[in-house]
Amino acid sequence: MSPGPSAFWSLPAEALLQGLHTTAKGLTGEEARRRLAQGGAFRLKAGTNTQAWPLLLAQFQSPIILILVFAAGLSFFLSGPADALIILTIIFVSALLGFWQERGAAEAVRKLLAIVQIKAEVLRGERSCEIPAEAIVPGDILVLSAGGSIPGDCLILESRDLFVDEAALTGETYPVEKSVGVLAAETPLAQRTNSLFMGTHVVSGSATAAVVRTGTETEFGKVSQRLKLRPPETEFERGVRRFGYLLLEVTLVLVIAIFAINVYLARPVLDSFLFSLALAVGLTPQLLPAIISINLAHGAKQMAGQKVIVKRLASIENFGSMDVLCADKTGTLTEGIVRLQAALDVAGAASERVLFQAALNASFETGFTNPIDEAIRAHRAFNLAGYRKLDEEPYDFVRKRLSILVATGGPPQAGHRLITKGALPNVLEVCTTAEADGTLVAMDSVRERIQQQLERFGREGFRTLGIACRDVGPITRIGKDHEADMTFVGFLVFSDPPKAGAAATVQSLKRLGVSLKIITGDNRLVAAHVGQGVELVDHRLLTGGELRSMSDEALSKRVNEVDVFAEIEPNQKERIIRSLQQSGHVVGYLGDGINDASALHAADVGISVDRAVDVAKEAADIVLLEKDLGVLVQGVREGRRTFANTLKYVFMATSANFGNMFSMAGASLFLSFLPLLPKQILLTNFLTDIPEMTIATDRVDDELIDRPRRWDIAFIRKFMLTFGLISSVFDYLTFGVLLLGLRATTAQFRTGWFLESVVSASVIVLVIRSRRPLFQSKPGTYLLLATVGIAALTVLVPALPISGVFGFAPLPLSFLLVLGGIVLVYVLAAEAAKKVFYKRVSF
Repeated sequence: MSPGPSAFWSLPAEALLQGLHTTAKGLTGEEARRRLAQGGAFRLKAGTNTQAWPLLLAQFQSPIILILVFAAGLSFFLSGPADALIILTIIFVSALLGFWQERGAAEAVRKLLAIVQIKAEVLRGERSCEIPAEAIVPGDILVLSAGGSIPGDCLILESRDLFVDEAALTGETYPVEKSVGVLAAETPLAQRTNSLFMGTHVVSGSATAAVVRTGTETEFGKVSQRLKLRPPETEFERGVRRFGYLLLEVTLVLVIAIFAINVYLARPVLDSFLFSLALAVGLTPQLLPAIISINLAHGAKQMAGQKVIVKRLASIENFGSMDVLCADKTGTLTEGIVRLQAALDVAGAASERVLFQAALNASFETGFTNPIDEAIRAHRAFNLAGYRKLDEEPYDFVRKRLSILVATGGPPQAGHRLITKGALPNVLEVCTTAEADGTLVAMDSVRERIQQQLERFGREGFRTLGIACRDVGPITRIGKDHEADMTFVGFLVFSDPPKAGAAATVQSLKRLGVSLKIITGDNRLVAAHVGQGVELVDHRLLTGGELRSMSDEALSKRVNEVDVFAEIEPNQKERIIRSLQQSGHVVGYLGDGINDASALHAADVGISVDRAVDVAKEAADIVLLEKDLGVLVQGVREGRRTFANTLKYVFMATSANFGNMFSMAGASLFLSFLPLLPKQILLTNFLTDIPEMTIATDRVDDELIDRPRRWDIAFIRKFMLTFGLISSVFDYLTFGVLLLGLRATTAQFRTGWFLESVVSASVIVLVIRSRRPLFQSKPGTYLLLATVGIAALTVLVPALPISGVFGFAPLPLSFLLVLGGIVLVYVLAAEAAKKVFYKRVSF
């Protein structure tokens, strides 16, 4: 589908709708489906690919695999078809195994993401309906409200008190007011007040808008394509990449050296080339991407069972290694059900006048849905038939006030009333008088009394707002400057009690090594009361005002000591998170509001909830189906299990597998024949891969879950050197016994070495999967069955009819007993080494 008009902001709405072949009533469902089929679903972020052919071909992307396929083809013509076909068959079966596992994992993730899919409200044939945001097409008519993400570039058709956050696109700090209009074609992006852009979101107000461009045709899409924007690399992804590079460097050096030396020793060039490439297949962790995908997808499925949906798989490791969680108190530590406890005058007495003014303000506001206004409306129903809304100045996070202009029902000359509600200090700053004891008095005369009331409410855990009024004459429009010379009429007192069990949940997080920090915009006394209610130890408190006066250096020293951040402004949340990160913490942030998006982006793991506004859900890595810290605790446990199982594969790849291949390479230098044929090496690699594919289902010891753990390349390097060396010692012992003790023929040597290599690599998995003694940590059922099954199959291979095809020979019982003894001693040695290793090296 061709992009919309190049300067659509310069067109009248009627002309634009005509050019898009749509109407203000929206597209029909049939026409929308046709346009979607014609243009495809427009998305900037790559989705999880579950199509069969691309996923199957991806299994052959490794350069080493491609070279091996080429070499096998060369062998087909030069040395005969048998060996080449065997090599190609093993490669293809290995690819099928990876494809089957990865496709299952990708499909599982796709289904999970559908649960928390971002949706947009559109008009289809005059009826409003919700559809996936990526199914929006040019010509759709969007219905927008506060908190909604904008899924394409649009022209506004109707708007009411519309303010949009365009910081992601223009860098503008404050929300921008938008309205219907026609602008010059050369109007700069930041001044196109009649247009909405993809990647931005509605802060307050409502609108309908015609979608003109989607996907890469949008302004945001062009920037993304130009800069090739991608999410920042997580610590887990960085660790995997560095680990892959480590093994790849070792592999390249080893393979090139082995090939050169074998050629120097006058061995057949093609055989030496195939042998070197087969070694490379055994050495390189080509299963690492598949194993990681399977583990993370399995972990995501398990976490979904705990009502935790993972949007970005790589964030699971960050979730598990998180040691600081920042969260607002509302709905996480408290019930999240706000109730209006009382409407009070300046003296603290119940006041019908205060309650009525609050009801007028809450009933006529059209900004984003919020629990405060819902609580006021639910407290008591008033007959407002004699009142009419004229205008609104929406709430924003700088003023922290919401003003409504109402006509009071009298003659026009009687004037209109401005009613302002908001955070008490912010309301007081626009008041010059107050109603006290039935009379109008100067604000300064009651300010101290008001402050005393505020502190009393705060100590009791109540949230307090202020309400003020002013008769403004016969005006019909208001702006921020009208919020002046107002009269303070009283307090609105709200309650949101701590959840039952919140204190126990906070302690559960603490036992997992996760400290909780409350970040709230509420009054410091209210925040302190909640901190005390959930038993935050030494809940030291820092206010937004104190934070404003602190340097970054001072904050980084103080941030670790503070448990409660109160009276915090939205832009200060990100600063707190950055400071915690600079102090060496892995920070999670739980948020669900419009003002939480930047903090969610800044955190190592952004966490939101299913009922959050679109912009928060979109920014999050993980979405909770319930806003409950108890759900989060279970999610942390599952995240750590997933990370632990992923590391197990890394340990396996750097111990027995690596040791066996390294030993084989060394043996080829002093043996007069290749220790294993290329096809035998590939079969060895294939068989040892099978138990490793079940790692995702393995059990994890409690000590690997009880505290945060992070990717540690230095630890992995020490592990590889220690256990790889032990593996090589027993490999060379096997070589010596076969050659010198048992006087094995070439075929017997290869068969014996194949048996020892596969069985030891399979059994050692059961040793290194846990730091506990072998019989004190029960492996997962599938891992145990796969290990026993592969060991049994390997022992049977020489006796099977196909053994001759692979160049194996039957072995006498004495050979099997000796090899079994070597494997047993190897397992005992690895157990002893494991005990010493974990005493000396911490992880």
